[in-house]
Amino acid sequence: MVKIGNINLPSFPLLLAPMEDVSDPPFRAVCKDNGADLMYTEFISSEGLIRDAIKSRKKLDIFDYERPIGIQIFGGDEESLSLAAKIVEVTNPDLLDINFGCPVKKVALKGAGAGVLKDIDLMVRLTSAVVKSTSLPVTVKTRLGWDDNTRNIEEVAERLQDVGIKALAIHGRTRTQMYKGEADWTLIGKIKNNPRITIPIIGNGDIDSPEKALEYKNRYGVDGIMIGRAAIGYPWIFNEIKHFVATGEHLPPPTIEDRLQVCRKHLRKSIEWKNPVVGINEMRRHYSNYLKGLPNIKEFRNKLVTLKTEEELNEVFDTISTTYNGYEFEKIPIQLVDYHEKCPIN
Repeated sequence: MVKIGNINLPSFPLLLAPMEDVSDPPFRAVCKDNGADLMYTEFISSEGLIRDAIKSRKKLDIFDYERPIGIQIFGGDEESLSLAAKIVEVTNPDLLDINFGCPVKKVALKGAGAGVLKDIDLMVRLTSAVVKSTSLPVTVKTRLGWDDNTRNIEEVAERLQDVGIKALAIHGRTRTQMYKGEADWTLIGKIKNNPRITIPIIGNGDIDSPEKALEYKNRYGVDGIMIGRAAIGYPWIFNEIKHFVATGEHLPPPTIEDRLQVCRKHLRKSIEWKNPVVGINEMRRHYSNYLKGLPNIKEFRNKLVTLKTEEELNEVFDTISTTYNGYEFEKIPIQLVDYHEKCPIN
């Protein structure tokens, strides 16, 4: 069992990463159904919460079936983060996470997200301020450092543990790498094996198959794995990893009915949470991923991204079900793209 504060997780938990414009309640619902042990909201601006910005407040929506669930905030000012933490606590999540890892310019170059990696003393002060302002377990998600010359994550891990965080998730890249190149888990493993470190260490970066998850578990000894981009359009990855770790065998790939069932639920949740117009429009980015591997799917996909009612979309799903009845999917390698290219921060 892995404990984060008062939260009990399985012995090797799989976490859904917080992803801007991706990890909303509809997406989280289908990931929870398919084995995610702990999930996070999209990251929320501390300044936006304090200003009572509608978009920021909306991201605080959490539901009991998602638990355990963490709300993630970001910012570069101690007072703002402290106030935001108090606002978050009222919504009663299971934990509060601080984002010190987002690499996009609109965040990092304004001294928040991964931008805080340039100033470790500031990172410690910000974290300490949040810990002192809430009774929730506080965790942090970050990267190896700002660039290859400042891979200071070992110092960061010790100092953040000292000010009271309950777990640390580390993406195996620097900020300047963005999502390019291969994630380096070597330092993540060193931190996990540091005798001074007693909090759970969660590895993140490039986990796109059950084989890699088990290999990295054994090689680096991390307490759990956080999965982000690989779950986009493929929430089954959580249960597939769990089954492989437990048995050494692969689950069969999701059938066409499995895929359509998730599409329908994701669409329904999106409409319920956002409203029919926004929910249907924002769901369009997901169809290609859910239906990847189907031959000659372009005609159906073109309909799915133009239709405007749930009824019409479900009719297309019905037609796809009939057309591809009995189709056996081959295992297609998951392609990890930089999701920020498709889902920019507004």
